[in-house]
Amino acid sequence: MATDRRTAILEGAARVIARRGVRGLRMEELATEAGVSTALIYYHFKDRAGVLRHTLEFISDRADRYTSDEDGSAGPRDARQELEQTLLLEFQDLPEVRENSTAWGELRASAVFEPELRGDVARATLAWIHDVAELLGRVRPTAPAPALTVSAERLTALLEGLSTRWLSGALPLAHARELTRDAVAVEVERLGEREPAHAGAAVSAGAVAGN
Repeated sequence: MATDRRTAILEGAARVIARRGVRGLRMEELATEAGVSTALIYYHFKDRAGVLRHTLEFISDRADRYTSDEDGSAGPRDARQELEQTLLLEFQDLPEVRENSTAWGELRASAVFEPELRGDVARATLAWIHDVAELLGRVRPTAPAPALTVSAERLTALLEGLSTRWLSGALPLAHARELTRDAVAVEVERLGEREPAHAGAAVSAGAVAGN
């Protein structure tokens, strides 16, 4: 029961933040939204900063769930398809996805004005970059780790910008997905060009020896 109420509070916080922004989050309104008492909110999260920190974790975990295909409904995919599909699932015209993406954007923007949020937002961003870099590494196993990280930084930053434009109505959903596919293609090709030089040299040496 305690876990259910805690989840209800986090779900309510995500809704309020998506609707009114971080500055619009008031404990009284959150209590009404979640159907609990303000005392229970403070019991679970101590203070407003605690609510924000755990809400950020909640929406990050929820994004992990809806950007994965755990039941395999999309059928078998290679590494490139898995990478592309994971990123494209950030763009779904579903209430949960819209709410999650909007709340994430609000939390990220508010970190500019609320220093206590910056560390949590930075950690969540780094975790996302790490996940995308890992997917890129499956596509380009010989690419250097720093290059994978930089590519993941570019892709995640692009997705944040595209998501904001899509949610605000400035960018059609289909076009956002098309731009994401194009960006994946560019990064995968660029990583291919950054394969260790010694790999190509070994092939050339082998060819010379064969002659």
